[in-house]
Amino acid sequence: MSLRNMTLYSIFVRNFGGNFAAVERDLPRLKSLGVDAIWLLPIHPIGTDKRKGSLGSPYAISDYRAINPEFGTMDDFVRLCDAVHQNGMKLLIDVVFHHTSPDSVLVKTHPEYFYRKPDGSFGNHVGEWTDIIDFDFDAPGLWDELIDTLCFWAQYVDGFRCDVAPMVPLAFWERARAEVAGVRPDCIWLAESVEFGFIRYNRNQGLVALSDSELYRAFDICYDYDVYPDLEAYCKGKGKLEDYVAALNRQESIYPADYVKMRFLENHDRPRAAELFPDVTVRENWLAWLFFQKGMPMLYCGQEWGAPHCPTLFDPDPIYVAGTPMHEALLKTLIAMKKDALFSDGVYSIEARPGDVIVSEWALGERRAIGIFSLKGKPGLVKVPLENGKYRNLLGDEPCTVRLGRVASDGKPIILTVE
Repeated sequence: MSLRNMTLYSIFVRNFGGNFAAVERDLPRLKSLGVDAIWLLPIHPIGTDKRKGSLGSPYAISDYRAINPEFGTMDDFVRLCDAVHQNGMKLLIDVVFHHTSPDSVLVKTHPEYFYRKPDGSFGNHVGEWTDIIDFDFDAPGLWDELIDTLCFWAQYVDGFRCDVAPMVPLAFWERARAEVAGVRPDCIWLAESVEFGFIRYNRNQGLVALSDSELYRAFDICYDYDVYPDLEAYCKGKGKLEDYVAALNRQESIYPADYVKMRFLENHDRPRAAELFPDVTVRENWLAWLFFQKGMPMLYCGQEWGAPHCPTLFDPDPIYVAGTPMHEALLKTLIAMKKDALFSDGVYSIEARPGDVIVSEWALGERRAIGIFSLKGKPGLVKVPLENGKYRNLLGDEPCTVRLGRVASDGKPIILTVE
């Protein structure tokens, strides 16, 4: 299966049951939803020095080779890995190699690995990250240490999501990928690529800041942050839908032909989809659009329930979910649809239409899928590239009729198929 056909589910263990055993218990449900891979936010011990909140950020790691005792033991983690694989899914863990907590094991054993401020003290380059200190990637021995760590975890997991990957030298990632392949040949590499503004800001400070195009030399998947500012502007009424669609279309020409984007509506650093789109019909259009796009869709834990609260990273803040997830039926349909080779190998196009509508098409041989997404949930007549007739709607019980090249939309998402 192509990475473009897979669905990723992100979990912060602390807020999703609290330990590995709770995640393991939920695996059959995730499998029934159709999830193909799980990404765990950092699973390692958290530093205490300059800690944020009562429990600290999982991205302020004190020991890369150990397990956060909040979540269980190494045996518990290995058991979870085995259970994920037994359920036919893959497991990715977070890798945070740009920085550590100020009291990390490596600070004590290898202080020469770390960046020093002009006064000789440890420090970092991003001011708001007050609970961490940065590595110095020119330090002898650092690359060996970190790559050995990756090879250790590659014995158990299927891939890595690499935090702020653009701020780590590309040559490091290329070497790491080559060496990890000796342990896990089909390892999945996901880069937390960043917005254009963050790249430019860091480059202006003389820091390493890799573009998505550079990252694709070492990574399989990059974040969708290059278009997120256009998405955010549109959602807040400060930008045009045409600008967002133009940004998406640019991806087709500025990245390698086999590029994979991780598509998301929410994550642990961004607002919940239910906050961005409180109207359920609007949110269902965005969910359907998320899965129709070229790339790997990602769901953040609790998103299927329409959870409105994005839990903090620094304190106990469990996700309260109960009963049948409100988006379960829709997601099962979309995840199953996504596994079709049409959505990985086909020719792909996107257009912005009047009335806050996106019309997108996939074509592979004689097969086609046309998606109609009313991003404000408004009904109307939508022009589509189809001949007059009746067509199956993957998201409805009744076929849709095309008359004079138009479909009558009731404001709900529509995906028409031609076999």
